Amino acid sequence: MIYYPNKTNYMRTIINQLKKLITKKEFKTYGHKIVDFDLKDEGKVQFAQWLHPGEQPLIIDQSIVDFYKQLTKSGSFVIDIGTHAGDTTVPMGLAVGKSGLVLGLEPNPHVFHVLEANALLNQDKTNIVPLNFAATANDGEFTFASGDASFNNGGIMGFSSNIQKNNRYTFKVTGKNLEHFLRANYGEWLQKLALIKIDAEGYDKEILKTMPNIISEFKPVIITECFKHLTLQERSELFDSIFQHGYHLFYINGFMNEQTRKPISREGMNDQKHFDLVALPIK
Repeated sequence: MIYYPNKTNYMRTIINQLKKLITKKEFKTYGHKIVDFDLKDEGKVQFAQWLHPGEQPLIIDQSIVDFYKQLTKSGSFVIDIGTHAGDTTVPMGLAVGKSGLVLGLEPNPHVFHVLEANALLNQDKTNIVPLNFAATANDGEFTFASGDASFNNGGIMGFSSNIQKNNRYTFKVTGKNLEHFLRANYGEWLQKLALIKIDAEGYDKEILKTMPNIISEFKPVIITECFKHLTLQERSELFDSIFQHGYHLFYINGFMNEQTRKPISREGMNDQKHFDLVALPIK
C-alpha cells in the first residue's frame, strides 16, 4: 500500500498517472528544457531534458562521468548506440574531453532533437556528434516500434522476441551498416576506439553482429543490455557475439573492482531477467 500524506498529493499522483495513460494513446511532440549541474571536476555542465511525461528527470553527476573515465581516457573515441536523449552520451563526452569524440546514434527522430541539443551544449568540454540512424546489417529502411504513441522508447522490429504491446506504434527509420560507415567516415579515429555502448531494446546482439572486424581489430570495451524479453537462445547469441572476439563478460555492478567482479558464463545468461553487462577484452 502506498501512503499519501494528504489528499492533494494523492489526487495529483492520480492525475499524473492518467496523463501518462492518455499520452501513450495519442502522438504528441515534446520539447526540452536545459538543466544545470555542478560537477566537482568538470564544473558547470548543462543537459537538455526531454519533456515527455514518461521520461524520468535525469541527473548528471561526477560518479557517472568517473565511471566512463575508468573505461576511457582523454582523447578516446566512443560510440553510444541507442543514445535516447543523451543521458549516457554527455557523461561519455565529459570523460573523453574536447580532444576525444563521441558518436551518438539514435534512430528515433522524436527524441533525436534533444540529443542534438545536448551535442551543442558543453562544447568547451565535449565533442559529440549526433547521428540519426540505426546500426543495421545493411543500409536501408527499417521499422521502429514502440509501446508508446509518442515513442518514449522502442527499437527495430523483427530481430528479437518481444511482447505485442511494445509493437503497437511504428514508423520507418534509416539504417546503416556501422562498420562500413565508420571506416568511410571516421577511419582516423578507430585506433582510439575505447568503448562501444549499446542499448537497443533487444536488438543489441544484431548490432554486434554487424561489426565483427571492428571489434576483433580494435578490442573496445563493450557495454550492452540483456533485454528482459530475450529467449534463452537469444541470450546465448548475445553472449556468443561478444565472447568469440576474445572477451570476458561481467555483470555491470561493481565490475571495475576485481574483488567483487562477477563473471557471466554462457549458461548464466538466463540467471537474471534483465541486466546490463560489460565485456572486457582478454589481455
